[in-house]
Amino acid sequence: MKNPINVYKLRKLIVGINRKVPLMDDRSGIEINFDNGATTPPLLPVVEAVNRYLPYYSSIHRGVGYKSRVSTWIYEKARERVADFVRADFNKDVVIFTSNTTQAINKMARRLFQKEGRGLVLSTAMEHHSNDLPWRSQFDLDYIGVDQYGRLDIKDLEYKLEKYKGKVKLVTVTGASNVTGYINPVYKIAKLAHQYGARIFVDGAQLVPHVSVDMKAHDDPEHIDFLAFSGHKMYAPFGTGVLIGHKDFFEGGRPSEPGGGTVKFVSHKDVLWNDAPLNEEAGSPNAVGVVALAEAIKFLKKIGMENIYQYETKLSDYAIRRLREIDDIIIYGEAFQKSGRVGIISFNIKGLPHEVTALALAYEGAISVRSGCFCAQPYVQKLLDISEEESKGYMKNDKGRPGLVRISFGFYNTFQEIDQLIRLLKIISKNKSYFIKKYGISE
Repeated sequence: MKNPINVYKLRKLIVGINRKVPLMDDRSGIEINFDNGATTPPLLPVVEAVNRYLPYYSSIHRGVGYKSRVSTWIYEKARERVADFVRADFNKDVVIFTSNTTQAINKMARRLFQKEGRGLVLSTAMEHHSNDLPWRSQFDLDYIGVDQYGRLDIKDLEYKLEKYKGKVKLVTVTGASNVTGYINPVYKIAKLAHQYGARIFVDGAQLVPHVSVDMKAHDDPEHIDFLAFSGHKMYAPFGTGVLIGHKDFFEGGRPSEPGGGTVKFVSHKDVLWNDAPLNEEAGSPNAVGVVALAEAIKFLKKIGMENIYQYETKLSDYAIRRLREIDDIIIYGEAFQKSGRVGIISFNIKGLPHEVTALALAYEGAISVRSGCFCAQPYVQKLLDISEEESKGYMKNDKGRPGLVRISFGFYNTFQEIDQLIRLLKIISKNKSYFIKKYGISE
């Protein structure tokens, strides 16, 4: 690392970092957050930026008062900061603010259907539900397979692109899996998609907060056509997401969510829609969320995305080595992959339900992890080798569904926190029946 992360200095800038939480038996403990893949804690500089802005908070775009003009200027400058962060071409691309990644993907799906009608979309077998379900009702959908470790099968992508011979309108793929942490080769995928006349959409929710992302020039074969991500996974609460893509693609036609701000003129018979991106930002914009996102981006750039990635990779490598010390541990994916993954590790302890492990960590050690399928059930079913017949059975049964335990790192986590996790997991693993009795879900 050119400028190694001073994690103890950075921890002072995390809101709630030393917060005590209640445990079992009237005890308390300082929380350790290993659930960053779901939501990261707020950054103090982000909160401070929001507080500085609030005295000027006002209506965006349509007001002429001083505060409204200031708010509009801040809001629009944030688009430039977002575009610069992922090296989008601000002259050719449009930055649309949404509430989260899920809304961004739904917007993308509706816009693609409106532009090109029902057609073929290639998704993958490792997607979050948000990059699967929105495509199902409007398109013919096929899935690129994964290998035994849960990595994307590039040969299957090539096979399907060749099989459909130019009929694929879009290849939509996660930048990094929220289950295994694998970083997909999005530039290779982009190049392949473009060779067959398709565009590429990247769900960057797990990628953008941890890795330096470059959408590349429009004439580059590896250009990323569309990208989405969320502020709440990159230390900026207040509910803002981003959808970035070709400006021409979002011009014209009916907005995905028509309403106030999406029009230039309306009569009872006619509508003149606004230009992009305003046509896709119905209602009063979330100015506070945009301020938070812009400040978080400024902070992450200051640390350096390469520094963040390298540090979080070291955390992951260390955690995997320590997890291997635990009896009956199962780590999903290729455990010692030295690169090509963000700081996410999913595991189980043989003979112990995933939810019991998570509850024991929370109530016994104030360690927050995630358990379940992380909104990626088909992928988890693949990793657990659950048959289609078994899957149908779970449709009828609300209890005892399969899942994993996930730890996910942020740049503020420490090796000492991992050591605490391992100590408690060893106790849990050696006393399974006790913890099942204490935290098991009753029928």
